Amino acid sequence: MMNLKDRFVQLCSPFTENQAFIFSLWKEIETKYAEKGRHYHNLLHLSSMFAELEEVKDQIINFPAISFAVFYHDIIYDATSKSNEERSALTAEKRLKELGLATNEITLISEEILATKYHHKSDTNDINYLLDADLSILGKDWTIYSHYIQNIRKEYSIYPDLLYKPGRKKVLKHFLELENIFKTEYFKDQYEEQAKKNIAAELRLL
Repeated sequence: MMNLKDRFVQLCSPFTENQAFIFSLWKEIETKYAEKGRHYHNLLHLSSMFAELEEVKDQIINFPAISFAVFYHDIIYDATSKSNEERSALTAEKRLKELGLATNEITLISEEILATKYHHKSDTNDINYLLDADLSILGKDWTIYSHYIQNIRKEYSIYPDLLYKPGRKKVLKHFLELENIFKTEYFKDQYEEQAKKNIAAELRLL
């Protein structure tokens, strides 16, 4: 699969011939996702999302927009903040305006990023594929999932168990209360059953 940098350069190239500017945008993404304390919300997370989305590329109407949304959806990430998605969307809007994207396209990408805050099912199927790719880790085998929960705990290491565990339980129970964790048939078939098993197993550990 194409590496992230090449993918980003290819994504930006239709909008500008200024390679130095594209590389500066990439450098910002690379630096942000490599920040200290990012044990899960890092470049590996982006690579995993693209690997998932490549499998359903023919089902996605606007793949470039979804690709920009992937690159920017966690560009701002602070475990203590409740406004990461909003700030990430604003960063994307600013950068993509500088890149020369049309206003309606920027608005669409911003909406896709904001959708990752609550993960509600959307009337727009492209958004549902984005959300499912974002949550696909939940349905991986237990070895991968257990590594994921360790990394999430590290990201929230500022909080003691007394605060972390009730918050994590609330998030996990919310997933189990949903009729379906995944919104598209493809991801449902791939990951729904295993995700519910993983979440139930994690709850028993908390």
